[in-house]
Amino acid sequence: MWSLETLGRVRLSRYFWMREFLCSEIGNFHEIQNIPDDPDLAIARGQAFAQTLLDPLEETFGRIFVRSGYRSARLNAYGNRHKLNCARNDYPLECHIWDLPEVPVAGASIVIPWFADRYAAGRDWRDLAWWLHDHLDYSEIWFFPRLCAFNLTWRPAPQRRIDSYIAPKGRLLKAGAEPPDTAAHRAARYADFPAFRGLDLPV
Repeated sequence: MWSLETLGRVRLSRYFWMREFLCSEIGNFHEIQNIPDDPDLAIARGQAFAQTLLDPLEETFGRIFVRSGYRSARLNAYGNRHKLNCARNDYPLECHIWDLPEVPVAGASIVIPWFADRYAAGRDWRDLAWWLHDHLDYSEIWFFPRLCAFNLTWRPAPQRRIDSYIAPKGRLLKAGAEPPDTAAHRAARYADFPAFRGLDLPV
């Protein structure tokens, strides 16, 4: 039997716990509980997501801000129905509902403070997009204008697709397609980024 306290204390990866992903402003304001229908499935997918995608970011850029993490199917449906920036539950790119048995996905909207500061000063979001493409085994990435936040998604069979609401808006990389530029050209765009997983953190 899961208790909410026990669920929140589940460690998904070296740096992330389940509690960080359960917070929901929509749920808090509208008094809708954000609790998985299948905690074990949500945890398993959350672990794959955090270990595969979030830990490498933390070890490269420092602390990562989770802007919107897990959403229960009930909460997400409410948000969509009331136009609260939630996609419909059956939208193919919906990544916040981690415990739909037939949809193997986990994701979150996150901000990298290190890059957000540079983006505020005029840095091109595509520099980060290509860094993510070249360093992480992501499935989908979708960028948003505020703070250069982006949805980052794990799937067992990654689609490797990048889209953006930041100008130039639209599709940066079609699922499964090769980037238009060479690896060397992409690397030049992020040559000043920190070394991949280069933070000297205590063991």
